[in-house]
Amino acid sequence: MFLIGQYDSPFVRRVAIALRLYGLAFEHRPWSTFGDADKIAPYNPLRRVPTLVLDDGEALIESTIILDYLDDLVGADKAMLPRGGTERRKHLRICALASGLGDKAVSLLYERVLRKEQLALWVERCQAQIADVLKVLEAERARVTTPYWLGDRIGHADVAVACVVRFTREAHSQLFDAARYPALEAHSERCEALAPFKEIVQPLSPPKG
Repeated sequence: MFLIGQYDSPFVRRVAIALRLYGLAFEHRPWSTFGDADKIAPYNPLRRVPTLVLDDGEALIESTIILDYLDDLVGADKAMLPRGGTERRKHLRICALASGLGDKAVSLLYERVLRKEQLALWVERCQAQIADVLKVLEAERARVTTPYWLGDRIGHADVAVACVVRFTREAHSQLFDAARYPALEAHSERCEALAPFKEIVQPLSPPKG
């Protein structure tokens, strides 16, 4: 199978890291949604990433769906998300907050690099949403006394948060103050020190307007 997308996307990166953590072999096709849209279209008409193309040709789109497939593939004992109950909902909530943060951080980046005149109302809204989510994630992470949200074992929530924190810091350095978010900073450092995070990383390279 092969994964489409560049690793400066927090969504592509979290899928690739999960594949590594699960020990699943894959090819990487670092196609850009801007420069390589025509290559992506046959697999994903939305021309979005990540897209995971399976050995039989089926194309999975959206990181949540891809990770759900990978969890089923490896089985409940290895899955990086609880398979049911309150714990599952709690971790899905963290993943949803992280994904929402990533969406807003990407939108704000595109606003800056693709529009000659930024829409002030949209910029202010995105910045407020980013700040509010970071505040909530900081409080949530500060309450966790174990190395990861799942305890001693890394899970999808951990990967998602670490990936969006890195992206937000690189794309909008003024919006992420490590002194203001010490729990998230410590979490990010712990994850980024792991081998899959060190391997699967790419400096941010935004599109040019």
